[in-house]
Amino acid sequence: MNFSAWSIRNPIPGILLFIMLGLAGLLCFHWMKIQQFPDIELPMVTVSAALPGAAPPQLETEVARKIENSIATLQGLRNQYTNIQDGVVTVTAEFQLEKPLQEAVDDVRNAVSQVRSDLPADLRDPIVSKINLSGSPILTYTIQSPKMDEEALSWFVDYDIARAMLQVKGVGAVARVGGVTRQVEVELDPEKLLALNATATDITRQLRLVQQDASGGQTKIGGSEQSIRTIATVKTAAEIGAMDIALSDGRHIRLDQVATIRDGIAERRSAALLNGQPVIGFEITRSKGASEVDVEKGVIEALDKLKASHPDIKITEAFNFVKPVADNYKGSMSLLYEGAILAILVVWLFLRDWRATIIAATALPLSILPALIGMYYFGFTLNTVTLLAMSLVVGILVDDAIVEIENIIRHLRMGKTPYEAAMEAADEIGLAVIATTFTLIAVFLPTAFMSGIAGKFFVQFGWTAALAIFASLLVARLLTPMMSAYILKPWIGKVENTAENSDTDRLNDQGTSKLARDREKDGRVMRGYMHLVTWCLHHRWVTLGGAILFFIGSIMLIPLLPTGFVPPPDTGQTQVRLELTPGSQFADTLKTAEYARNLIKDHPEIKSIYTTIGGGAAGSDPFSGGASSEPRKATLTIQTSERSDRSLSLQEIESEIRQRLAPLPGARIQVGIAGNNSQYQLALSGDDPEALISTARKLERELRTIPNIGSITSSAALIRPELVIRPDFAKAADLGVTTFDIAETLRIATAGDFDQNLAKLNLSQRQVPVVIKLPLSARQDQELIKRLMIKGNHGPVMLGTIADVNIESGPSQIDRFNRLRNINFNIELNNQPLGDVAAKVDQLPTMKNLPPTVKRTNIGDAEVMQELFSSFGLAMLTGVLCIYVVLVLLFKDFLQPITILVALPLSLGGAFVLLLLAKSSFSMPSLIGLIMLMGIASKNSILLVDYAIIARKEKDYSRFNALLDACHKRARPIIMTTLAMGAGMLPIALGIGTDPSFRAPMAISVIGGLITSTFLSLLVIPVVYTFIDDINRKLHSFRKTKDQAVEQL
Repeated sequence: MNFSAWSIRNPIPGILLFIMLGLAGLLCFHWMKIQQFPDIELPMVTVSAALPGAAPPQLETEVARKIENSIATLQGLRNQYTNIQDGVVTVTAEFQLEKPLQEAVDDVRNAVSQVRSDLPADLRDPIVSKINLSGSPILTYTIQSPKMDEEALSWFVDYDIARAMLQVKGVGAVARVGGVTRQVEVELDPEKLLALNATATDITRQLRLVQQDASGGQTKIGGSEQSIRTIATVKTAAEIGAMDIALSDGRHIRLDQVATIRDGIAERRSAALLNGQPVIGFEITRSKGASEVDVEKGVIEALDKLKASHPDIKITEAFNFVKPVADNYKGSMSLLYEGAILAILVVWLFLRDWRATIIAATALPLSILPALIGMYYFGFTLNTVTLLAMSLVVGILVDDAIVEIENIIRHLRMGKTPYEAAMEAADEIGLAVIATTFTLIAVFLPTAFMSGIAGKFFVQFGWTAALAIFASLLVARLLTPMMSAYILKPWIGKVENTAENSDTDRLNDQGTSKLARDREKDGRVMRGYMHLVTWCLHHRWVTLGGAILFFIGSIMLIPLLPTGFVPPPDTGQTQVRLELTPGSQFADTLKTAEYARNLIKDHPEIKSIYTTIGGGAAGSDPFSGGASSEPRKATLTIQTSERSDRSLSLQEIESEIRQRLAPLPGARIQVGIAGNNSQYQLALSGDDPEALISTARKLERELRTIPNIGSITSSAALIRPELVIRPDFAKAADLGVTTFDIAETLRIATAGDFDQNLAKLNLSQRQVPVVIKLPLSARQDQELIKRLMIKGNHGPVMLGTIADVNIESGPSQIDRFNRLRNINFNIELNNQPLGDVAAKVDQLPTMKNLPPTVKRTNIGDAEVMQELFSSFGLAMLTGVLCIYVVLVLLFKDFLQPITILVALPLSLGGAFVLLLLAKSSFSMPSLIGLIMLMGIASKNSILLVDYAIIARKEKDYSRFNALLDACHKRARPIIMTTLAMGAGMLPIALGIGTDPSFRAPMAISVIGGLITSTFLSLLVIPVVYTFIDDINRKLHSFRKTKDQAVEQL
């Protein structure tokens, strides 16, 4: 059925259809959420098990290995990553992407519960949770108030602010950074304990047994039922001091006789500072599926209400991850408009007819709006990936309309009425338009079915592009011819001579005289082009040889191109992460962080610096399981001036920050936001810890010889000091003292009992823990620790009499990968391509000669990059096959589609040359550009081949004349569409408006490829057509001779 002809005869249904689609599209656009990236679920599950105070080697043996072994039996498990720090084990299980996330969580939970009985009794129940990729904070604020002290302000954040924020739709979590936690401190006097023969364990346990509300029993007095409650809780710290406590030997003492009691704050292990001023921070995380922009609006409104009800509080924004998202959205939309205007301008320049230009202009919005309906139906959001697909297809969407209009105007100039011209032109070019559209869909759709993590992101890319292109086909076949028929004016200028020759003349002439008449009014450019085509057709082998050489040359450019994964973004914020030596105290970290801030604060592009110590997850990598709560780690979040206001890129600023931080002593430094594609991660794993560590140290020395990279951090060599108690078994047995008693007494005396075992003060809104331990001065005295009393069968015993107490060392952190010890290296790329750094690392002597017990593993971006390139390769191959299938179905010929596919390799050279000139890497965005190029390059060839076939079949032209006529008739629409596409891409390539780091390489590769593929298609495709046609003839003649031979038999 000819839809165009039907639409021209019945315009009202078509008009109504597009009005409905347009309105529905606008509604869907209004309803769609704005996000940074699509919310994807990866089947990754973490198991977190805490045993406060336990050392990493003990946790590795007693907890980590048992959990790992149990998880290892699960179906579909891909990798296990284990991180063991002081008192905490985190096991991350990564499953095959096909496994449903909830099933993975349930499987891991079952596996952990099976080994729970084998784990230490004091271990808190392991927490099994799924990794949430939207779990990184998107907003961080700081709060100050002259009317509240630090403890009151901390509680205000924990209670009032958390409650107000969690009422905002889309807020997933609120976490405090810095500030203090209230607790009742009971500081035992070690000398009095010694004199009274009392132990810290005794006092803690007795206080908990006395200071509590206990339920018990039921009575039936006076004809009704009553429950019995034993209430023995007190309201203040002073009342706790006055309590009498029974000791295990039958005596009793008042608590304030052996301890100092005060209502105070817990030991400070975290802090937040804004430009050097102590503040309290709070981080806001969005829930899955929520829009970052909507969450920010809601949070700002809620904070304004809080400020109105508490005028004394001052809230300042410290970290904003929403602004880049909003900027990206606004920038993408303005790029869409700019690209559309430029594309329409190209139409006007060529046709010089404002009516035709308006018809072409309506094609754009009417192609994008129906696509938005499909996107909303599929549950897509307006994110980087979908906006990228839209800005990519802007140029393509006008293409079909341009081809249709240009053809209609050519028919108008033959003296036909707009109605006739629209009818005939739409019929003539219908097959070519359908073929080009389905070719482009065949190119983009396979990206939606790619495997791996990259494939999860590209589902939305492939479908968005395919939907928009399909909508453009609807517009080109239904709306453009119909609008042309009723809006365009008849041609007023000189009518082209269209007198047809008689049938005999046509057969004898084979189109020569008609072609000559058509070429009479050619301009200088067209005449030059036609001479070139004629020369190419007369020198077929030279042209073919030149095209092959060009292709070989473009393949040879690939090794010169730096390979990367995703270019690091150029946003308005970065981070400096500091890590001090194990054993460093909070005060040391604070001094170092302030020294680092003073070194960089004078940089002209730095606006503010927000420092967090021992907490804060803003900007951390979601795969790393949040921030570390160790007080030896600090993060400086730096806000830089706006991208438009500064001359340096963010990468150059980071490089200058590294140079300024060079004098900072005793700290590992990492610059750049985690997960920002600015690091190369490498892992060595093995069973033999000593061989692994010696290899890692050697490799670290060699890594430092690679030029121009940033800092290198390794998880090896993190040795920390430990106070080691070694009991004398004979003496301990004689006095009835167990190792458990020793460890428990030391833990309670130095760090306090486990949280669940502490006595609590019950207040109206919360419980305040009562922590019993030695004062700081006693914890700094090794001799005093030796004099601590330990519970024995014959009364308390001094620790020094039954055990040796020495300072030794042990690992502060153990990493494991797939049940082997593992050492991770983080190498800052310092604006170098990931592929180049990986290649240099591979050439190091240690990497070439690894010991047999040590294995090398790629993790992080390097692993995803390998996946990405193989997935893209497969998607491209699928795309080429799909194009071939579509073309065979449309042209009903197996050989001619090969002519069209020859255009694909011709587009590579220009893309590679322009990427080299622009100093861009061969990365994910440039790969997307290449995929798009495949569709556009084949589009140009389809237009040529289709017309050549029409000229030969319907007009009885000779092959030579048919090709010249195809070049003559189709050169203009091909160049118009190329310029419209190039113009649509130009704002992106120039980096106008929003952060261009991701989009620019893609636009550059498209523009470069467009130039060469258009130029070469117009010259090489006619030549290739002749070769394929010769093969076709040979096959036909071979078949005929075979048939004749059969007949003679």
